[in-house]
Amino acid sequence: MGDNSGSQDAVVIERTFDAPVHLIWQMWTDPQHFKAWYGPDGASIPVAKMDVRVGGTRLVCMEMPSPNGPMQMWFTGVYREVVENTRLVYTEAMSDESGNVASPSDLGMPEGHPMTTEVRVLFEDLAGRTRMVLTHVGIPQDSPGAAGWTMALDKLAAHVLGL
Repeated sequence: MGDNSGSQDAVVIERTFDAPVHLIWQMWTDPQHFKAWYGPDGASIPVAKMDVRVGGTRLVCMEMPSPNGPMQMWFTGVYREVVENTRLVYTEAMSDESGNVASPSDLGMPEGHPMTTEVRVLFEDLAGRTRMVLTHVGIPQDSPGAAGWTMALDKLAAHVLGL
């Protein structure tokens, strides 16, 4: 699959939600729902453009409060696999607000930091509940990104309960 055979860092998080699979699928594919839960605690998502089909692009802006006012980070990517209620795979790279991919050095990241990571989400229908397995390839298990996912998925669970 990947061509970065050197390091296969990955975050894998499994969650079971007390909600039907089509609803959890919508959380990932409907921009209004996605904005409601994505990102770590304190983050907001002012922009989420998602063309959810193979080869379709996504552009997401995450805004975090900072002492100097809100700080924005932009992410872009392409959907690689879209199997409704079953499997969603997309790439993710940091970008500018136009979706132009930034290089790690532009972002103050160490050289060798992966430019593009891949997010894979598997959905399984458990008779009205949903088992979801998230794999973010290219992110170490003990990284801030991993902690961010844990917080985001807590928010997803709360958002679903509130619907």
